[in-house]
Amino acid sequence: MDPEAKPAVQSAELETPQTPMPGTPIEPMLPDKKPSQKWSIIVLLVILLLLVGAYFMHKSASTPSKSTLTNASITQSTTATAKPETVAPKVEGLQLDPKKNYGNKYADGLLPVGDNKYVTDAAKKGYVYECQNNFVPASQAGAQNRGPWFTNNNTQWDVNKKSHISGSINWTQQFSVVIQNGKRIITTNDLPNHPTGVFPVAASDPARVYDGNPNTISAQTMVYSVASAPTYGSPQCMGGEVGVMLTGVALFNGFDAGGRDAGAWEVQDNCDGHPQNKGEYHYHTLSKCITDQSVKTVLGYALDGYPITGPKVGDKNFLTTDDLDECHGIVSDITLDNKTVTTYHYVMTEDFPYSASCFRATAIQPPGKPEH
Repeated sequence: MDPEAKPAVQSAELETPQTPMPGTPIEPMLPDKKPSQKWSIIVLLVILLLLVGAYFMHKSASTPSKSTLTNASITQSTTATAKPETVAPKVEGLQLDPKKNYGNKYADGLLPVGDNKYVTDAAKKGYVYECQNNFVPASQAGAQNRGPWFTNNNTQWDVNKKSHISGSINWTQQFSVVIQNGKRIITTNDLPNHPTGVFPVAASDPARVYDGNPNTISAQTMVYSVASAPTYGSPQCMGGEVGVMLTGVALFNGFDAGGRDAGAWEVQDNCDGHPQNKGEYHYHTLSKCITDQSVKTVLGYALDGYPITGPKVGDKNFLTTDDLDECHGIVSDITLDNKTVTTYHYVMTEDFPYSASCFRATAIQPPGKPEH
């Protein structure tokens, strides 16, 4: 073999392609397909990986971890077992409208006379619901003569023209209020924290011609143990005593011993008080010596434990009997034991029956005999 001869393969590679036979179709020259297929496969793989990754990311986000699941379970359990929010029940009774202008009905001082305005079978607005009718004859009732302050055929009386007992005597008061075991215990010697007139009424006193009260003011031993949180209910009848005021003085209802309007008939001192035959100093009406007469201010307590307030809602805005319920009470926000509370309470008004005319809760027996 010739050592310089080229291999047959090389000769074959250099060999010129043969011209196809006439009539034989010529196959077009196409680019190599292998690189395009590889890129397509790569793109598909990338898309597949992205889809798989997106799937697992979504699943991870929607499925809480063990710690998250545990916290969620605790939250759900806490929510399920939590006590419902406590909603304070609405206090029963006629509600005060603090935005209403109730007016100043008796700005002229002319008040209706409440003689014999009592009932014994059921409570009635403007009347005292008496447990029994044990009034004495008018000749034994106190005031001997009708004063010149009566007007309009004796259907009204003028508070600005009424006489008062003369004098100014100061007293040594003993008074305390303690809340214990659901009771409000009020202890007083019944001597007021303000001056009183001179009793018995002096012969020289001009008021004596109308009411010559022969009684003397004397210290009492009086303990009122009333409910600190009374239960509102149907009206209950009452005797002659309503309760006790924070001036230390007993409060009687609107009648004198003869069933007449005590505010109109009896002559009291300049603080609207006087003594009965046992020496017990008391009011029938709202004392002018109580300067804060706001409807929010507690002035005393009734025998059933409910507070007693003043009538003033605002400037030239006062409650009257017409604005209250049949027991002379209403529901509103008051300051009780240094807190603002919404409660039923009685209201002292300028007009008859002046204070509570029946009780909304069970009352105690008064510590002193309610004689007029």
